[in-house]
Amino acid sequence: MEKIIIVLAVLCLPFMGVAQYNVIGTVLGTANAPLPGAVIKAPVNGAVAVSDSNGVFHIDVDDSEHQLITTYVGYTADTTHITPQTSPVTIKLKEGRQLKTVEVKGGDKPTYVSGINPIKTQVMTEKELEKAPCCNLSESFETNPSVDVNYGDAVTGTRQIQMLGLSGVYSPVQVENIPYSRGLAATNGLGFIPGTWIESIQVSKGAGSVVNGFESTTGLINVELKKPENSERLYLNGYINSMLRSEGNLNLSHHIDSTWSTGLLLHFDGWQKQIDMNNDGFMNMPLSNNYALVNRWKYQGKKGFESMFGVKALYDRRSGGQMGFNPKEDKLSNQIWGFDMQTQRYEVFAKNGYVFPNKDGQSIGSIISATYHKQNNVFGLRTLNQEQRSLYANVIYQGKVTERSTFKTGLSFMYDNITETFVNQSYLRNEVVPGAFLEYTYNNDDRFVVVAGGRADYHNLFGLFFTPRLHIKYNITELLIVRLSGGRGQRTAGVFSDNMGLLASSRQWVINGNGGQAYGLQPEVAYNYGANLTWGFFIGPRDATFSLDFYRSDFVNQIVVDMETPQLVQFYNLQGASYSNSAQAQFDFKPLEGLEVRVAYRYFDVKTQYITGLLDRPFVAKHRAFINLGYQTYNEKWKFDFTAQWFGPKRIPSTTANPEAAQMPAQSPGYFIFNAQASRSFNRWDVYIGAENLGNFQQHNLIIDAQNPFGQYFDASLVWGPTIGRMFYAGFRFKIDYE
Repeated sequence: MEKIIIVLAVLCLPFMGVAQYNVIGTVLGTANAPLPGAVIKAPVNGAVAVSDSNGVFHIDVDDSEHQLITTYVGYTADTTHITPQTSPVTIKLKEGRQLKTVEVKGGDKPTYVSGINPIKTQVMTEKELEKAPCCNLSESFETNPSVDVNYGDAVTGTRQIQMLGLSGVYSPVQVENIPYSRGLAATNGLGFIPGTWIESIQVSKGAGSVVNGFESTTGLINVELKKPENSERLYLNGYINSMLRSEGNLNLSHHIDSTWSTGLLLHFDGWQKQIDMNNDGFMNMPLSNNYALVNRWKYQGKKGFESMFGVKALYDRRSGGQMGFNPKEDKLSNQIWGFDMQTQRYEVFAKNGYVFPNKDGQSIGSIISATYHKQNNVFGLRTLNQEQRSLYANVIYQGKVTERSTFKTGLSFMYDNITETFVNQSYLRNEVVPGAFLEYTYNNDDRFVVVAGGRADYHNLFGLFFTPRLHIKYNITELLIVRLSGGRGQRTAGVFSDNMGLLASSRQWVINGNGGQAYGLQPEVAYNYGANLTWGFFIGPRDATFSLDFYRSDFVNQIVVDMETPQLVQFYNLQGASYSNSAQAQFDFKPLEGLEVRVAYRYFDVKTQYITGLLDRPFVAKHRAFINLGYQTYNEKWKFDFTAQWFGPKRIPSTTANPEAAQMPAQSPGYFIFNAQASRSFNRWDVYIGAENLGNFQQHNLIIDAQNPFGQYFDASLVWGPTIGRMFYAGFRFKIDYE
């Protein structure tokens, strides 16, 4: 009876899917100092984990696993006995023998590609995120060559990402496996997750796992926040830049007892100065104030049960437009053009998991999340009011068929109620999507792994549809890995939330529906296929990695955003071809002790069928070159980072029908962006200074007809480059860890 009650509690409460069972621990060295980069391996199923900057690790193991082997350069290997009831564990390593003239030192990698996961997943650790000011998630990819970050327009300051040449809406963002960038948060939601809250980011390319839903096409980004049970007792961060943007963050955690812990994450940022760097009469960045908090509680039971639940809240307001615009006095005025955006977002969530004792590889977990998101927008004389209520639930059961075969199966449920009023026209999207999935994994000693999955979902507007996905990993040698992937993705496009930046213009919006159930349009459907080669090798005594990717996305249907006619934007279902080809080569190596080099080149071929023909997607650079240099002194007191990026020309939507003075060229020039940062550690303090866009490159013709914003040619949506020039910043971090 007790087991039945626990299982029912898991199904009704909620949590994250737990694989077999999860061991959490900390690796310590001399004087109980955390050891980052320690390797923890489960000898039976071959699972491997690497400890983070605080020495903390998470590893999923089989119930039959009874020990973990921990290694670290300069220390003696340790064997730790475990059971499902021993988590969390503390592993203390002893220093190994050293020659008097030799000192051995190890460290964790800022970013790495998992060698075990059959889905190519790049993990960006906290150490990587600290290479840049990383004020929020949208700014966290400045040192990542796989993700492009661009401004969506010249007014709102909203940054958007691209993966594999396509908009970030095709690469959903999840926060600890809970869908986040959906609906009204599709584009500007990335700016609502502070960088100091983030423990790590996992960036997966191509079709993801069916366990995580049906929406991903080009990839999946999962953000792990700092956990109550293993984060710092206190973390304080402050930041200010030369344009008077300021930010403050406070993270607190408390261990109530051996089973309960809680964490509180607080954030504020604001931009208080009107700036016009290109003298067109418009603010380059909006004035803003953002307040956010997360409170979470974690229970780690002794008998295989664990739970986490919490609340999140956010308030964001930003206003911009012409210099001198004051939303209290000038909103909806025909004398001065301005925009005002107010956002409220609230979320409650719960996660629960249970590992069945004495049942090899069996576990069950669930997640449930409820979200309310409200956003009121004013652009000149136009208004857009939006409201969203969402519910998400996912229940996952994992079992074992044989020693080499496992499976995951479960049920999911998604509910979205979105109301939007644009000027005087109302739109309602009420989506209910129950689904079921099954994923089978064959693992031959981690050398050959196949993950085959499928899910069936019933959409109340679009009917029953199926999502197949397949991933294969093969180790040709221990250091040479080949991955193949393929799968289907489907999503309901948000005409307004996906294209908010187009409201910063006088363009008339025309939705050419064809009987579909969302804005009169059909859902977007695409297939993605990909291959990846990862080769680890040595240059002298130092390790290096070379990777080569190719991915292709083919759309069966797409909501085409057609800006090829000036003064007009049209939305319609795809009639013809739309595809994206992406190829990327990346080389990581350490030429000297303390020096890390990352070099990458990427090529895109992205085309869509418009009314006027098959054209390159606008604002997508075919070519991008990237280099990142990171250096730290031996004692890690000083750290230096430098990033240089070159973006090739981008196609600009046609403006030839405008008068000559209101035209833009057919394509942008290529340009370089340089960023640099230096930091110094003082015991619990880190102090850093840096600069973004050191070359001071800026798109100067940001706005068409900026002097006549209420005229028919006004357009601030044709942004292909940086909207602000050189910017300097400074900040600090203060940490108090548990002893």
